Amino acid sequence: MSTTTHPGAALFKGEKPFPVIPTCEHYAGSEKLMLRALALQDSIGPVFGLTCDCEDGAQAGREKEHAEMVVRVLNSPANTRNMAGVRIHDPGHAHWKQDLDILVSGAGDRLAHITLPKATNAKQVAEAIAYVQSLAARHHVRRQIPIHVLVETHGALREVWDIAALPWMQSIAFGLMDFVSDHHGALGAAVMRSPGQFEHKLIVRAKTEIVAAALANALVPAHNVTLELKDIAVIYDDARRARNEFGFLRMWSIYPAQIQPIVEAMKPDHSEVQNGAAILLAAQKTDWGPIQYAGELHDRATYRYYWEVLQKAKVTGVAIPAEADKAFFG
Repeated sequence: MSTTTHPGAALFKGEKPFPVIPTCEHYAGSEKLMLRALALQDSIGPVFGLTCDCEDGAQAGREKEHAEMVVRVLNSPANTRNMAGVRIHDPGHAHWKQDLDILVSGAGDRLAHITLPKATNAKQVAEAIAYVQSLAARHHVRRQIPIHVLVETHGALREVWDIAALPWMQSIAFGLMDFVSDHHGALGAAVMRSPGQFEHKLIVRAKTEIVAAALANALVPAHNVTLELKDIAVIYDDARRARNEFGFLRMWSIYPAQIQPIVEAMKPDHSEVQNGAAILLAAQKTDWGPIQYAGELHDRATYRYYWEVLQKAKVTGVAIPAEADKAFFG
């Protein structure tokens, strides 16, 4: 093996690579807000993704026009980074297939992802994915369009492991508000915000099961929104708890002021990035065999960990030492 073998090739041969996507996912429902978000994305860098919302964003009776508008936005010069996806209507809605017909035929090569909400079982998700695959083939889209599934029903939570094992899946997200509403008053409104959302046993159960299923299947677990729109400290703390206490690697944003504190809270530790860069550079020079670093033994297990740390640093804007940046991302 060459001493310049890239860690992505050396450490994950034959395995499904873990998705490297931004830690913040911002939602926008109108053309004005979508374009504003794309401008922000272009100005601050690729540290957050955008979801153009065809579910809550579309007016009743104007679902077709809304989806066509989203296609125009995705194909516009404003979408410079190709980091915008969509949320379609749920599988029980009359327009979910129409959404996909318009979106895949009009912007299949540029869709960063398709999010499916309110599924009640794995069979529904599998049928939706199969429909996306058939549309992609029909319209000569020569790529897998990443699928994100929003778990917000009892049925989806019960079958989350089956959902996570489906093809084209990239991320599983938790929909806290609808999940609470689905408990018919057994859960109070207090669990829709902190600290209840991190402490109530039924919510803790749901979050831990979603994260476990996602990570076991090499998918990104995404945390629900925070209701706090402007208090940076609250937003940051919610994202920090989601990351550190539950293992979520991504979080939704519904207001521009939420983006930066979410990104900051989910950034890898600066010292881990520095150490990881040094460890991986040393390992690369020894054909990825065991090494000693700072009095500790490191091998392929820790190399895998630090390679993912460096990739997360890249998508959250954390500075990577120049030699490692050139060697691994050059």
